[in-house]
Amino acid sequence: MTADEPGVPGRGAASAGPASEPGATGAGAGAGDDDRGTPDAADPADAAAGPPGDPADAAPAAGDLAGPFAEGAGDPDDEPDPSALRIEELILGSERQYTPFQAARAAGVSMELASRFWRAMGFADVGQARALTEADVLALRRLSGLVEAGLLSETMAVQVARSTGQTTARLADWQIDSFLMGLTEPPEPGMTRNEVTFPLVQLLLPELEEFLVYVWRRQLAAATGRVVQAQDDEEMVNRRQAIGFADLVGFTRLTRRLEDEELGELVEAFETTSADLVAAHGGRLIKALGDEILYVAEDAGTAAEIGLRLIETMANDATMPELRVGIAFGTMTTRMGDVFGNTVNLASRLTSIAPKDTVLVDGALRAELTASGAAPESEKESEDLSGYRFALQPLYQRPVRGLGVVEPWLLRRRGTGG
Repeated sequence: MTADEPGVPGRGAASAGPASEPGATGAGAGAGDDDRGTPDAADPADAAAGPPGDPADAAPAAGDLAGPFAEGAGDPDDEPDPSALRIEELILGSERQYTPFQAARAAGVSMELASRFWRAMGFADVGQARALTEADVLALRRLSGLVEAGLLSETMAVQVARSTGQTTARLADWQIDSFLMGLTEPPEPGMTRNEVTFPLVQLLLPELEEFLVYVWRRQLAAATGRVVQAQDDEEMVNRRQAIGFADLVGFTRLTRRLEDEELGELVEAFETTSADLVAAHGGRLIKALGDEILYVAEDAGTAAEIGLRLIETMANDATMPELRVGIAFGTMTTRMGDVFGNTVNLASRLTSIAPKDTVLVDGALRAELTASGAAPESEKESEDLSGYRFALQPLYQRPVRGLGVVEPWLLRRRGTGG
């Protein structure tokens, strides 16, 4: 898409900022003079967006909190809901006033780059509806300013937009699901949903925003610390870590037997318990996929301890199915908060062949445990096993699809049959 093609996607970024001249470019610049939202027929750029009376400039529909960015947004036949618009303006911090073409022009970026940023953030096309705000212009300027300053490449800026959009989309959906009862059940008979929602959002928004920034800064500090503490660049590129999968057994059967609400509560309990255990014992949760979690740990002992505690904790909960865990140790690639590579694949395969309520590890993780003194080199040849944390039992070698022949090791805690 080029600057001569005004149809681009768009959806407002949630952060608003101070206004400044529309022609400014660079990070942190604001947007707007008093008539910035009105196309000027004398200006070719504004003329391309359509005259003021053109249906393409009509305000998009806003029938719910999802805003105007779903399919069909901007249809001139749809009447905007004033109450929903009022809530949207409260959340975004400013009102709709720009078409995508006008927003790109005010931000001083090409339509092609604006399209890439908006789509990377996960926002649907709105045609030339007047759906964007000062915050959208500011977000475009900030991203393009980082590129102009040489702090980010254009490709990296798009990746930043995509990773931020994907993460915050899930967070926003989770928060709305959590607050759904408060948003839909009026405290007094006769109150509408909008009458309930506006004051609730008004109270929650600043507190949630402050908390989000706090947690992000904490996570950023932790991630930066991991980079700074690396011994050299090679260690950062080819980091050796432990990767663990934990998988609920028989989950597919449960989906057929349980009601949707019961299934949701089980998944929520599993994810919450697992996330707490991983964090408390020094690991890092990469993702949760309903019946499965993926975590990493800097050392083998931490990963092994987490795996065993997951098994022990779930076994003590009568509402939970059995669990199986697979852990591998080696190099992996990190991208946008996720991990990839043969080590990850091996951990996944170990999980799939693990018996119920057991932890299987690969030979590399076993070697790390023995080298650190957490497990003996040989159970039979060690006279005193009391000083070891873990017991390891070799299982039969077996071919694993895509990875060749693997020798799994059954991991147990010392004193539980080891």
